[in-house]
Amino acid sequence: MVGVNGVNGRAHHPRELRVNVAPVGEIIDTSVSDFAAQACVFGKAPPFGSFVKVLLPERTVYGLVFAIHSGSLDPGGRPVMRGHDGLRDKQIYDANPDLEQVLRTEFTALTIGFDESGRRRAYLPPFPPPLHWSVYECSEAETAELTDSFDYFRAVLAAPEVPADALLAANVRLAGRARGDDRAFAVRAGRELATLLKYDYPRLTAILRTLRD
Repeated sequence: MVGVNGVNGRAHHPRELRVNVAPVGEIIDTSVSDFAAQACVFGKAPPFGSFVKVLLPERTVYGLVFAIHSGSLDPGGRPVMRGHDGLRDKQIYDANPDLEQVLRTEFTALTIGFDESGRRRAYLPPFPPPLHWSVYECSEAETAELTDSFDYFRAVLAAPEVPADALLAANVRLAGRARGDDRAFAVRAGRELATLLKYDYPRLTAILRTLRD
């Protein structure tokens, strides 16, 4: 049986191989610490704070989506206003079906760990995932499994140029829903944040406040 990205049925990560699951993006910029992908469908990116994965023959790399951007397909281009004479919002796309061919949506994920040889590592992989490799959304079951441990919290809080506080709050909310609104999970997450931010009470309370919304 052939799996995603041409990996055969005896791949190292059988639980990640999903039949009939389409990728949500293709990597267009990559490093060990994060990777950016162009969404396969304009305007459809994984939610902010959600987990994504890249399936490689030797390992599975996991990322946390922290940025989503839509703009011109031309790197030097910029979209122009299309609304006129009462034409607004969705009507603009209906009247200009070619727009989706000249626009793109990108999302960027912070690498939070990887699986290799049947073990999960909560640190950066030895190499970044390759350019043009497919990116997949993690299922609710995988989200629940990834949040059994909060080892990635520290890496998120320390990541530069990442909206860490809002990102962790969004991630905990999404993970809570994936776990069936598990109250005990939210309490554990709050306690972990309290340990990591014990010397920054204002920051801690701001995150916990958003978790209650």
